[in-house]
Amino acid sequence: MASRGPYAKGLAKREEILDVALDEFARRGYDRTSMREIARQSGLSQAGLLHYFSAKEELFLAVLRRRDDRTTAPDEYSHSHSVSELLGAVERNAGEPGLVRLFVSMSAESAVGDGSVAHDFFVERYRWLTEEIATDIRAQQEAGDFSTAVDPEDAASILVAVADGLQLQWLLRPESVDMGARISMFWSLLKAGASVRQDDFLD
Repeated sequence: MASRGPYAKGLAKREEILDVALDEFARRGYDRTSMREIARQSGLSQAGLLHYFSAKEELFLAVLRRRDDRTTAPDEYSHSHSVSELLGAVERNAGEPGLVRLFVSMSAESAVGDGSVAHDFFVERYRWLTEEIATDIRAQQEAGDFSTAVDPEDAASILVAVADGLQLQWLLRPESVDMGARISMFWSLLKAGASVRQDDFLD
């Protein structure tokens, strides 16, 4: 039982570091964020910070994983994901503006940083997320709950794009955009209109 005190303090300090890092990454971006500054704001030496996170890449990924409800690392995605979980995550994100701001800014930055930590994270995240949601949609098709006229990968990609776009709109106008309600409405419309064949949109 005596070890619980130091262990709890260690967990609390780790969370404090993540809070500081979240703010720094969101404000400065990955490349301009200094481990020295994160250590200073966390009340640690740089060596003390490295006791919790051995490198900036590790710290950065730990912060981003908060955006995904503290799931696994981007190269270790093994759990399943579904449409309903995506809808729930978007709704919950309204209570975590710092994480949403970090995600939006770093995902945009990663698009021009080929080979960077952020680029690799988001490439793998979108690959995994789209595949998992497409698998869920395919299962709904097999159950007769979603039309087979729509390609599951296309539907999944569009749904993820809507989720990300709503986050940006919410950051710009938080008082006017209800992310959870709008993405749920979109999913309902997508299911209702899924019987329209893709060929109808082609010349």
